[in-house]
Amino acid sequence: MTSPDLRHHGDVDAAPGLADFAVNVRVPHPPDWLRERLAAALGDLGRYPSKLAEERAREAVARRHGRSPDEVLLLNGAAEGFALLPKLAPRRAAIVHPGFTEPEVAFRDAGIPVDHVLLDGDFRLRDVTSDADLTVIGNPTNPTSVLHEAAALKALPGRVVVDEAFMDAVPGEPESLAHDPGVLVLRSLTKTWGLAGLRAGYFLGDPETLARLAHGRPHWPVGSLTLEAITACCEPEALEQSARFALEAQQYAAHALEQLQDLVVVAPKGPFLLIRAPRGARRALRDKGIAVRRCDTFPGLDDTYLRVAIRPPEEFAVFVDALRVVMEELA
Repeated sequence: MTSPDLRHHGDVDAAPGLADFAVNVRVPHPPDWLRERLAAALGDLGRYPSKLAEERAREAVARRHGRSPDEVLLLNGAAEGFALLPKLAPRRAAIVHPGFTEPEVAFRDAGIPVDHVLLDGDFRLRDVTSDADLTVIGNPTNPTSVLHEAAALKALPGRVVVDEAFMDAVPGEPESLAHDPGVLVLRSLTKTWGLAGLRAGYFLGDPETLARLAHGRPHWPVGSLTLEAITACCEPEALEQSARFALEAQQYAAHALEQLQDLVVVAPKGPFLLIRAPRGARRALRDKGIAVRRCDTFPGLDDTYLRVAIRPPEEFAVFVDALRVVMEELA
């Protein structure tokens, strides 16, 4: 059994009644245009998901990344992708930490040995040595929000799996390996488009690897609404809207936190940031009605680290004001 701490996620921290800066979903609900697309698809729920709808979704993802449709595996969110990874049967897996813990949970539950590659200081990749034949890393990494260089990722030991669940929140998507056929890339659509309750994501990789991952999945593995959401969110208009939102919110958050003394902030590249505050800050923020993600459940971090979701400027200002008061109280 894996440690229960590795199964901790931000939705547990975001209790009802608290202002939620713990969950990395960028918007509280899908935008109007996406809700209209999903509502129009409700009439088809009496039928099984069609092969045509699946093909349309795969083709949309393929166009979006310059791949062929047979290099796309549609998923019920990135979480399903992590659960499928043990099918690759590595002799030993390496997980780069601090990082998302679900890949480690999946490998350990499957009885596959796991090595930790712990990053410290600025949490950036340097020389990594491991005898693992498969390495998993996030880019940008959750919870550090560090964006690693593509060349450094490709130099990791063994087969490389890159979790790009938050890459669509990085303007221009620099350092993405979604176009590289030699790397297995996992993408999520739930964070950017407010679809956490629907689940939507996909793998990008070579057809042989994707066939191994898909083997044994049930018939109709992805529902009709998810297929419609994937198709819609990969269209050019959606990508342009996502980039505009991300840049404005990240610039505001970084500038606002620069005004707080004695606060260590890891330069954000994703829709969240990692801060180091005085011990007790998370509880103090909670007492003021603010929920942030605890980070002592991530290997390599302790309870002085907090992950904070970047919200629209008017919402993020509420968090900054509360944090300023907490910092003064704990000084």
